[in-house]
Parts: sequence; C-alpha cells; structure tokens
Amino acid sequence: MDEDETRTGTEDGEIADFSSLPEGAIANILSLTTPSDACRSSAVSRIFHAAAQSDIVWERFLPTNWEDLISRRKPNDLNFDPTTWSTKEIFFSLCNNPLLIDDGYTSISLDKRSGKKYVMLGARELSIVWGDTSVYWAWESHPESRFTEVLVIFKAWWLEIRGKISSRMLSPATTYVAYFVFRTRERRYFGFNIDPVDAMVGIVGSEHYMKSVCLDPYFDHPHQRGRRVPRAGCNVSRLEQPRERHDGWFETELGEFRIDGGDEEVEIILKKVKCIDSRSGLVVQGIDIRPKMNPA
Repeated sequence: MDEDETRTGTEDGEIADFSSLPEGAIANILSLTTPSDACRSSAVSRIFHAAAQSDIVWERFLPTNWEDLISRRKPNDLNFDPTTWSTKEIFFSLCNNPLLIDDGYTSISLDKRSGKKYVMLGARELSIVWGDTSVYWAWESHPESRFTEVLVIFKAWWLEIRGKISSRMLSPATTYVAYFVFRTRERRYFGFNIDPVDAMVGIVGSEHYMKSVCLDPYFDHPHQRGRRVPRAGCNVSRLEQPRERHDGWFETELGEFRIDGGDEEVEIILKKVKCIDSRSGLVVQGIDIRPKMNPA
C-alpha cells in the first residue's frame, strides 16, 4: 500500500488524508483486509502502524473458535500466554507453531497471508482397516513426526484408510485440498508401484471427488531396491505423483472440496482392497487439509 492509497477525493475536489481518521476507524478498515495487507500498511504512517497492531484488527483474523481450540490442546502444548500476549502475537504463534488438540491426534495452524485454518489428522485420528492388528501394522514413534505415533505397514494385501472432519473445524467459504502424508521404510518398501490406489474426497451424503493416486515416490526408478515393476497396463506416470515436502515427508494430493458454511462432515478415503500382491514399508503420518492457494 503506497501513500496515494491513503488519500481519497471529496465531492468539492478537496483531498482528504486517511491518516487524519481516528486510529480506531483505521483499525476497523484494516480488519476488513487480510493479515498480509495489515502488515504492509504499517509502513504507511505512524497512525497506520499503531492501528495495524490493534486487537481490533487481529481478533478479526483469528478463527472465531480459537479459544475453544486452545482448550482442546495437548497438556503443556501452548507456545503463548493468552492472558498476556497481544492478539497479533497469538495469531503469528498459531501460524508458526501447529497446535496439537484432541489428545494430540490432530494439529491446527493458520495461514499467515489469509488467516485460514490448516488441519492435519494424525494417524491415530484415522480409521485404518487392520490398523490395530500387529501382524499387518505397528504403531511407532517417529522423531520427525509432529504426532507422538505413526502407523507402519508390515505386510498387507488390503489398504483402507478413512478420515472424517467436521466442516466447523475449517474456514468457511474456502476450497480445501486433502493430502496423504507418508514416508517409506528403507529396503522394506514394496508393492505400492504395482497398482494405483483409489482416493475419494467429499461431503458425507454428496458426490465424492474420485481419482487414482500413486504412493511410490520412486515410480520412475522401478528397479531401485529390487522392487517389482508395475503390472502391464498400469501407466503410473499419468497418476497423481507424490512430492517431497519441506519437512522431509512425502505427500500425494487426494482431492479437493468446498466449505460454504453449515455443519457438515467431510470424508477422505484412500482405498485398495483388490490386491493380488502384498504391500510393505508405508509409514503413515496422517492427512493434511489445506486451503487451495490461487497461483500468484
């Protein structure tokens, strides 16, 4: 925002400076923008800088249920003091430090630019067929997971992972994208380049978005680590491919859905039940649900 944007014309041709408005009025105006706009406005003038620090602005950017979310946090897992910190400080703490809630099985954070909510369902929050059967799966700790436990597949022929989340946990009037977040076990990862996996995402009771995805980060090196090549007729290169995240995990996009308000339940499914070959070495951290970002 430059200096010209702080001025507007009046009917008699005189020029009025926005900086002449009371600080509270400027804060109200800034609260109708975005967090990134409010931060940029601080450079306009002293009064804009003061208004941009106001709780009036940052209370609008925080989720309406942020105090309820904090009450659901994991014990001692809070990086700020809600009684002494400013609303702006609380906002950026929630952006930079995902908050573990609901027994530590779900994490929530905010987008710095828009204030919209990011939610990740940990493996313990998902319904995984045979997930508690030690012959097929095992719960383990992982030093690079935000959750205390991840789920590791030993050897199984049936893959079915389901996650559900209330629309009230997400930001309204927002299109979200769901991602499956995983890693592979060195020298024990096989079977996931044989057949694609079916992904379904949508509001419960409505038509689901469906696609086939690949869970093999090394699909273009089929002979790496002695893994088997895809079966005939399976063109893996045309499937949704995993990509490496900044935290070292892989993610595969499962699909998108729209939140328009109301109280609905979103369902996310990853499924492959007709498997001739076994699968092994998949390390499941969870399902990441993020606002869809428009290209710059």
